[in-house]
Amino acid sequence: MVMLPKVNELGFFEIRLESIGGLGANLAGKMLAEAGVMGVGLNGVSFSSYGSEKKGSPVKAHIRFCDIDTRIRDTSPVERPHVIGIFHENLSKTVNVISGMLEDSIVLVNSKKSPAQLKEQLKLKGGIIAVVDATGISMTENNRVNMAMLGGLFRLCGFLDAEFMKGVIRKSLEKKYPAAVQPALNTFQRGFDEVQFQTFELAEGDAMPDFVRMDTPVLGYETQPIGGLITNPGNSILKDLSISRAGMMPHFADDKCIHCAACDNVCPDFCFVWEEQPDKKGRPQMFLQGIDYQYCKGCLKCVQACPTEALSSELEEDGYADGHRVPHRFHLAI
Repeated sequence: MVMLPKVNELGFFEIRLESIGGLGANLAGKMLAEAGVMGVGLNGVSFSSYGSEKKGSPVKAHIRFCDIDTRIRDTSPVERPHVIGIFHENLSKTVNVISGMLEDSIVLVNSKKSPAQLKEQLKLKGGIIAVVDATGISMTENNRVNMAMLGGLFRLCGFLDAEFMKGVIRKSLEKKYPAAVQPALNTFQRGFDEVQFQTFELAEGDAMPDFVRMDTPVLGYETQPIGGLITNPGNSILKDLSISRAGMMPHFADDKCIHCAACDNVCPDFCFVWEEQPDKKGRPQMFLQGIDYQYCKGCLKCVQACPTEALSSELEEDGYADGHRVPHRFHLAI
């Protein structure tokens, strides 16, 4: 039996996966646990927590390992993880993805950015940042993000057997989806090989943020505003669906657009911005100005509906959405 590199006071090595629905974090957690239990003889458990069961909504997967003589009687969420896997870097906009991390915890991020850039984005004081472009790998290999992230997680968890995991992948796919076996293995191996690491030491005199339990209410009897005002209303104007995009987004070419509104008819989130202008004969007509990417979750229904290829499906590049966003003109927005 292998030895775990570190454990907490209960004897557990703990992993938390931060993701959105549709990227396969729940399955990745189950496969990690299977590799620890069946592959190297550890005790292990995996379970997930999520709100609405739909694509794009935040998801957490929790995995615990311990030696064979330690009983697992704790099924609470992982709050002090040794390893954190972030399947979508933009989750940090709305979710505290590094909550509870320790000074020597490892954070694996699906991103093209450098570890130094991610340190600033995640507001990380210290720890180890590992980066892998899981989205890019999965699209190149025609597979899923979770296979690339699994490869990276196996690189971080050296006590797990990567060859056993490849056997699990073959076994789970070869009967029903034989053509998917090799792409999945390639994606897993590239995730394993292409991880980059960087360690950030805590500044002298600095300390990691105080630990706050997940179930601590943001607005409680001690913290709520006078009069019980709702300070962060959940409405359609303030929503931000950019964290739901899973790698692809629509690009708009104004010179090809005939302003037919086919895109607007199929868009579920009112991403398209219109303005009334006179046409060539001086008659008022609605003209498409662009896309408000704050509300775009990357479903690409608009691309399929466009009759003139004015909308195209493109790989999302960092900064493109902010640079090309045409904001809606809401008179009531603050």
